[in-house]
Amino acid sequence: MNARLEHVNITVPDARATADFLSRLLGWHIRWEGASLNNGYSVHVGNADSYLALYTPKAPVAEAHPRYGNAAGLNHVGIVVEDLDAIETRVRALGIETFNHADYEPGRRFYFDGPDAVEYEMVSFG
Repeated sequence: MNARLEHVNITVPDARATADFLSRLLGWHIRWEGASLNNGYSVHVGNADSYLALYTPKAPVAEAHPRYGNAAGLNHVGIVVEDLDAIETRVRALGIETFNHADYEPGRRFYFDGPDAVEYEMVSFG
């Protein structure tokens, strides 16, 4: 069986702001945006093969639960990049701290907390 991940849908405080952030950082583009479930707003941002579906409900979002301790909780989003050092430079230029740098099989990686309460892992296999 050949299967691949097409998208992940996550709730963020401002779907358009998160999509703009990821587009600037990673060169992604908005594939679709518009009204969605329960009078919310969604933005699909990514590339031709996969994307993040970012959802913002009509009512303000609740605070995020602590990571790694909740059933079905989002711990982080892993994104493969070609040039890890260049991406880290771009992240830091946005005033965002990076952490948990590691180099083990199958690649190098680092993490950061985005402006949307989502933890991102940038990884390079090159």
